[in-house]
Amino acid sequence: MKFVDEAYIDVAAGDGGNGCASFRHEKYKEYGGPDGGDGGRGGHIYVVADTNLNTLVDYRYARRHEAKRGQHGMGSDMFGAAGDDLVLRMPVGTIIINADTDEVMMELLTPGEQVILAKGGDGGFGNMHYKSSTNRAPRQKTMGREGDRFSLKLELKVLADVGLLGMPNAGKSTFITAVSNARPKVADYPFTTLHPNLGVVRVGPEQSFVVADIPGLIEGASEGAGLGHQFLRHLQRTGLLLHIVDVAPFDDSIDPVAQAKAIIEELRKYDDELHGKPRWLVLNKIDVLDEEQRKDIRKRMIKGLKWKDPVYEISALAREGCEALIRDIYQYLHAQKPPTEEEVLASFDPRFDR
Repeated sequence: MKFVDEAYIDVAAGDGGNGCASFRHEKYKEYGGPDGGDGGRGGHIYVVADTNLNTLVDYRYARRHEAKRGQHGMGSDMFGAAGDDLVLRMPVGTIIINADTDEVMMELLTPGEQVILAKGGDGGFGNMHYKSSTNRAPRQKTMGREGDRFSLKLELKVLADVGLLGMPNAGKSTFITAVSNARPKVADYPFTTLHPNLGVVRVGPEQSFVVADIPGLIEGASEGAGLGHQFLRHLQRTGLLLHIVDVAPFDDSIDPVAQAKAIIEELRKYDDELHGKPRWLVLNKIDVLDEEQRKDIRKRMIKGLKWKDPVYEISALAREGCEALIRDIYQYLHAQKPPTEEEVLASFDPRFDR
């Protein structure tokens, strides 16, 4: 299925039903009182964050979504029924934006959360609503209110703990295949990855994190060159970026240091916040280098990039160095998370409990 991370839709909650102006007509009762019922509420539109979805493709082809209107009130004290609510299921990480004002209305960040997107209109009052001791034959009624209507832009940013970035054919797909349950396409030509892939990395019992692989970046990506610029937004919610560099390119004229600098510059041009995220340097394909070449390329990369953050040497294909890397990633991510209530309680020394 084609990956779609943007869509435009129109939503309309149901209108409220109209109130009814009616009077009771019964045998032997010449002057029956008012018995017009109220109209029913229009249907609401809810959105649900569904973990089983990872694309907005359904909303690319279904543009209009309307909830049912409420029934009108009727005589004999009959109130109109409320309109049926409409539930729209969207991937976790979806941002819902008002297309007319560019205002972010909500973000679906918690799996399973259900939020009301558009409220149905209130039903109108029937004439029995207005009866009183001084107004025994009211003839007024009110019409139902309109439901909310919005033109929306849906934008998907995947929720992942770790993001992979690098040039095409740097080995990002091979790495995510080696360490997680993801099975992206792997081939020996550029731009094998055409859409983001998510994988769950299991470090131990109840210890895991999610890694996202996006299409490879090339110089000029922030201005629209290549494919990766379309998916850089998916890295904005990650807590850590792994900059994977191919240290053994097929073409000897390619300089890994220059390529790494180009990627860093593209991040800076795209978004300062993304550029400022923690990044670890991962030197891939070291299995084709001898010990002396490994030391030389590591020294050149650190010096050329003025790198002060962690550096790892791996071979994603041979899975060399991957275990140590994912353990360190988990420990780093775990340290960044606020302590749970159980951890806070366990940290108290009972000797000081009074």
